[in-house]
Amino acid sequence: FEEVNVAVDHNQLLMHMLEKVARKHHFKVLLHEKPYAGINGSGKHNNWSMATNTGVNLLSPGKTSRDNFRFVTILVNILMAIREYEELLRASVASEGNDLRLGANEAPPAVISVFLGKQITEILKEIEEMPVLKDINGHNGRHVIKNIPKIPEILLDNTDRNRTSPFAFTGNKFEFRAVGSTANTAKPMFVLNTIVAEQMTKFKAEVDVLIKEGVSKDAAIFNVVKKYIEDSKDICFEGNSYSAEWLDEAAKRGLSNNSNTPAALPAFVSEKSIALFEKHNVLNRTELLARYEIKLEKYIKKIQIEARVLGDLAINHILPTAIQYQNRLIENTKGLQDVLDSKTYVQLSRSQLNTIKEISNHVASIKEGVEAMVEARKRANVITDYARKAIVYRDEVLTCFADIRGHVDKLELLVDDNLWPLPKYRELLFIK
Repeated sequence: FEEVNVAVDHNQLLMHMLEKVARKHHFKVLLHEKPYAGINGSGKHNNWSMATNTGVNLLSPGKTSRDNFRFVTILVNILMAIREYEELLRASVASEGNDLRLGANEAPPAVISVFLGKQITEILKEIEEMPVLKDINGHNGRHVIKNIPKIPEILLDNTDRNRTSPFAFTGNKFEFRAVGSTANTAKPMFVLNTIVAEQMTKFKAEVDVLIKEGVSKDAAIFNVVKKYIEDSKDICFEGNSYSAEWLDEAAKRGLSNNSNTPAALPAFVSEKSIALFEKHNVLNRTELLARYEIKLEKYIKKIQIEARVLGDLAINHILPTAIQYQNRLIENTKGLQDVLDSKTYVQLSRSQLNTIKEISNHVASIKEGVEAMVEARKRANVITDYARKAIVYRDEVLTCFADIRGHVDKLELLVDDNLWPLPKYRELLFIK
């Protein structure tokens, strides 16, 4: 472990170094979250924990009942923080590239949930089933702490890593896996730190109320922790986060499923989030709104640039090549017609004629798709409100990409490899 601000700087320096060294060796580092469709994307696992000023890891189970009590207290407060601010945490990792990654090919889903593992889940369930402490003599609290379930020392090696979870406990830390590979990890980290700080403030206030009522400190902490275990159940999920069943269950639990950036970002500037950041002197309203607008503008610009590049590649590179190959086939079929009798010609030219028709269909569809994309972009560009503009780019421009790309992929399989102007998947993925 190292302090988060230093770790963020090291991560940025590493990205810069990767790009610099790659150029030196005539390579290109693809830091994009999803450079290849149908293949694993790229993200960052932010290993996050908290420590005291003396270096004690607060997410490391201890050897004594009191150490374990402290561990459970911190753990449950983190669960509460994420349950309360899961939309904000999702917004902290939103980007156009990460939208393509989340929920596909071993990346965590856009629904934020927490995985604890079987042992920790059973320990929390055992604590939840213990009776509320009503005695106010102080001994009851100490007695209950002694009965806090023992946490096995093999936990670090025994924790199921569950790669489908966006926020998983892994022995002595949490792994936040929803962060994209191009991201500056400062944003998700300051969001996580702030929501946990807010929750710890609430926790202390609730404990103080019970202490004023005459409950001992240990008993008060236990009662609040027990309540939090019940209240945070909705954010915990131990199963397969890729499954459609989990998405249905998440909706029933009231968890958000903001699968794209325009849907996710508003949580960053909700009144609830603004109040949170202003309370802890992290960011004020103006700073948050500025960052929100910049994120939207970046989202729009990226899709705009990709749309222009896609249109250029399709019209100026793919279509001429496809037509060139089609003309070869036409010449070939004409040649067959000249040298073969009509019956043999019909039989032997069927394959070429079908390919010619296929190419024509794909060429027409690509042309129509690019024209529709250009018109959608024109409609979007006249909108001055960034939020509305981003939604139009998402719903009308971005949706054209997959259709155009599908027809181009089909042509890639039909056209002569020697004519094809762009590198193919196998050429990009494997070095001869």
